[in-house]
Amino acid sequence: MKDLLCEIRDCKVCKDHLPLGPRPIIEATKSSKIVLISQAPGRVVHESGVAWKDQSGKKLREWLGVDEDTFYDTNNFAILPMGFCYPGKARTGDLPPRKECAPLWHEQVWRQLQEVELKIIIGSYAANYYLGKASKLTQKVENYREHLPEFWPLPHPSPVNRFWRMKNPWFEEDVVPKLQDKIAEILS
Repeated sequence: MKDLLCEIRDCKVCKDHLPLGPRPIIEATKSSKIVLISQAPGRVVHESGVAWKDQSGKKLREWLGVDEDTFYDTNNFAILPMGFCYPGKARTGDLPPRKECAPLWHEQVWRQLQEVELKIIIGSYAANYYLGKASKLTQKVENYREHLPEFWPLPHPSPVNRFWRMKNPWFEEDVVPKLQDKIAEILS
């Protein structure tokens, strides 16, 4: 796993398409219990080099019901984005993750992970890749039980998605407490 992570962190496949250059962000150990499959690092994460060390990460940790020490323990959580590098800025939010990363690296990472109990799908890019495009993200999140025990789909915790959360109060009222229970069970 260590060799694979070094190889990924050294990747320069799409360097010509990245406004700030390559800085692949990934975290995992062979014994990671929960895998966070997300979009791509934002500018703040690109600059710090620490996954989810931004407002989105703060909201995600709140949803998961964990503190930073628990979250950043790679035996608890692996971080596997769809795109490993910051893709650049769009009109609203960031550009989509680069399409090269997941097909190039994900399968190799999955082969190394040996103790995964849950894969948390964060946002539409990861949901479409792993759960198909037949339904919208809101439906996938609302019907999360259909994807268990392997996957648990979530909206992206970005501040940009605050309107989605306002329109769908059932998510934080009903789904988040069940997710927190599941996380606590896995980590106990």
